[in-house]
Order: sequence, then structure tokens, then C-alpha cells
Amino acid sequence: MIPVTQVKRGMTLKMDGELYKVVDVFHHTQGRGYAIVKLKLKNLKDGRLIEKRMQSGEKVEQAYLERVPMVYIYSEGDLFYFMNNETYEQIPIHRELIGDAVYFLKEDVEFEIELHDGKPVGVIPPKTVDLEVVETEPYLKGATAAASNKPAVLETGLKVSVPFFIQKGDIIKIDTEDLKYIERVREK
Repeated sequence: MIPVTQVKRGMTLKMDGELYKVVDVFHHTQGRGYAIVKLKLKNLKDGRLIEKRMQSGEKVEQAYLERVPMVYIYSEGDLFYFMNNETYEQIPIHRELIGDAVYFLKEDVEFEIELHDGKPVGVIPPKTVDLEVVETEPYLKGATAAASNKPAVLETGLKVSVPFFIQKGDIIKIDTEDLKYIERVREK
């Protein structure tokens, strides 16, 4: 059990016999009295979002999950298959459970799969992923510094803002937490 004030975004909590992923945490302090913590939670069983208000003195149970490194290998409809490199065991994970990490699914990229009682409950992408730019505006000579960013679509469908010198076919490094451009890895 941990104090509700120590709950952070991304944690998994066990409440009322169910597992919940913490989507957001809001701390609200009133002039007098207790501080209130509002939790936005996603039920890992059925995907429902709920909000829960708690006083700062209350405690919650953190679910301990096993994190197993697995490599993405292929998809079939809304199921994405990952393989454990040590045991060669393959597990399917539904698109809903993957969330925004779907934008980083590339063959042979290693993810951490969170397991609870042997069942997948979360997917954690690597800190950065290299992706190819498949669509962007062409480079314009003489473009001013004020127009230093432009939109780009990457091979997985992710849309990001990139510097003006990035061209279609370039490989760029993306921060998976902020969904932002970091650097160009390879020119076209």
C-alpha cells in the first residue's frame, strides 16, 4: 500500500479486485483541510475510464507487474504479436491495450510487456524509435528561420513536426514519451 500522493501517471493500481492504469493525476489543495487527489483511471479488463477522488491521507494498492522484454514480429487485424527472445514464446496483444505505442510498432523493435498473472496488461515502447518519413512538404531554399518546422507523416502513421531540412525518405529518431522529433539519423 502506498499513499495516494505518491501515485504517478502510468502506474498500475489494484482497486476493488480490478487492475487500473493511472492515466492522469491531479493534486488539489484547498485553503483549509485535506488535499484532494483526483485519479483518472483506465480499467485494464474492459477499457472503461473512471475518475476517483481521494483524500491525501488515503492509501492505494500498487499492482506489481512482471516486465518482460519482447520483440514485435507481426500483426493480424487488431492483434499484434510479440515474441520473447529467450523462450521464443509468442503472445498476441489487442490494439486497445497497446494504445499510442502502436505508432512505434516496427518489426524487430524491442518493447517491455507488462504481465500480471501471466496475462499482458501493458506495453512500454523503447525511449526512442527510428522511423522513416513517408510524407512531408519539400525543402524550400531560402525558407526563413521563423518557418523552421513543418508537418511530417511517418511510416507508422504518426504525425510529427520536423525541421524544414527533413525530406521524404529520411530516417528520424522520435521520442516515444513526447511523440517529438529528436534528430535525423540518416538522409535519403
